[in-house]
Amino acid sequence: MSNASNPGPPARPNILLIHSDQHRFDCLGHHGHPQLKTPNLDRLAADGVDFSHAFTPSPICSPARASLLTGRWPTQHRCVNIPTFDGWQPATLEGPTLYDLLRDAGYGLSHVGKFHKEIPGTPADYGVDFLWEEDDYDAYRAAEGLPEREQKGWFGFIDDTTPPEHHRIAWGARESIDAIERFTQAGQPWLVRWDPSEPHLPNLLPKELADLYPPESIEPWPSFHDPLENKPPMQRQQRLSWGLDDWTWDDWAPIVSRYLAEITLLDEWVGKLLATLDRLGLAENTLVIYSTDHGDLCGAHGMIDKHYMMYDDVVQVPLTMRWPGVLPEGKTCDAFSIHELDLATTIASAAGVDVPVAFEGEDLVPVARGDAEPTRRDAFSMYFGCQFGLYSSRMVRDRRWKYVWNLTAPDELYDLDTDPHELTNRIDDPSAADELQRLRLRVRDWCRSIDDKQLNEFTEPQLTTPGVKLGFKTA
Repeated sequence: MSNASNPGPPARPNILLIHSDQHRFDCLGHHGHPQLKTPNLDRLAADGVDFSHAFTPSPICSPARASLLTGRWPTQHRCVNIPTFDGWQPATLEGPTLYDLLRDAGYGLSHVGKFHKEIPGTPADYGVDFLWEEDDYDAYRAAEGLPEREQKGWFGFIDDTTPPEHHRIAWGARESIDAIERFTQAGQPWLVRWDPSEPHLPNLLPKELADLYPPESIEPWPSFHDPLENKPPMQRQQRLSWGLDDWTWDDWAPIVSRYLAEITLLDEWVGKLLATLDRLGLAENTLVIYSTDHGDLCGAHGMIDKHYMMYDDVVQVPLTMRWPGVLPEGKTCDAFSIHELDLATTIASAAGVDVPVAFEGEDLVPVARGDAEPTRRDAFSMYFGCQFGLYSSRMVRDRRWKYVWNLTAPDELYDLDTDPHELTNRIDDPSAADELQRLRLRVRDWCRSIDDKQLNEFTEPQLTTPGVKLGFKTA
């Protein structure tokens, strides 16, 4: 592969978007995990650009996914929760979706895997030619003579009924490969999007992979023993509601083992997709993107899933892009990215279509090439509550500090230089008062810029008037 030395992108590349669910930033070989084997994702990063400061607009599935298709913040598209929970609705569409833009530009479109009702209808209503949602996997299992997938709760288990080649990951990858082959035979440019729900819990791991990462070999996350002192009470409630409050690392290690092994299985099938591009002679004119909607706690801070906190475990995400001859090889880009917003703009720009003015993201290609200065000096994210009721939070994070505005709970302030695992809430520390007020005003200005309704005459004093928002301590 050549380096990025030409004057600009070629016309109408193919686009392969692999968009997983709940993949931690630190759970990649090239991000330094001491055990995890991800050779294909590592190779993708070595052949392209890896973004070290990519963050989700919201650490929950439907809002983040709606941002990818609309290019808008959740407060703008109004999909702020997932189906069956308070406040859920599909995105309010005030313009074309990313699918509409590419369809009108003559792209063939495929969507395989998770669709979480983030927009009205289904992707087929927006021009997607080949749609296989995860319910279709059940029909595949029946056709292959496999029993129905067991449901044993959210903590995962070893699945001795499903060989690796029939795992849902393998099914989704094969359907995506089939779409690539069909579009290529038809001679049209394409966007093939594969959205495996993995490694989202519960991790149903084929027995052949059960010993890949022995639980006794896995060290606790650095934040595992967080006592949650001076943290929002909802975080302790999350532990209690899930029955985790007295769990030791011996309880957690088997869950983490399955999580890691499922990432390795996902990586294997990423490799098969990349090999398909090579086999068909498509690699040189295909923009390949790997990312996820948000991260996962998986025992970090003694908690599960991703709710009621803005730790980097859930807001920082992997993002890797490869485009031979356009993007440089083996580069780490430390520009801040709100990845779902930026991917909407980046993909539209790569396809040569006019990006709607309403899209809030920036094109990451010139940023990664060094042709444009990054526009962001920090990252924002927002959360609205799930599982245990609505609960609003807003976050700003720069290279050293993170501030979380919890509208109905103690706020949080972390010095990431001295406390990278976010154990010590500095919200009441007088020596950090200047940083706190700086970041509160930064959140206020951001909320104003996107017309966030959570900023109003009753809440704004929490950000602007010292002493109105108390950092009340919580044991």
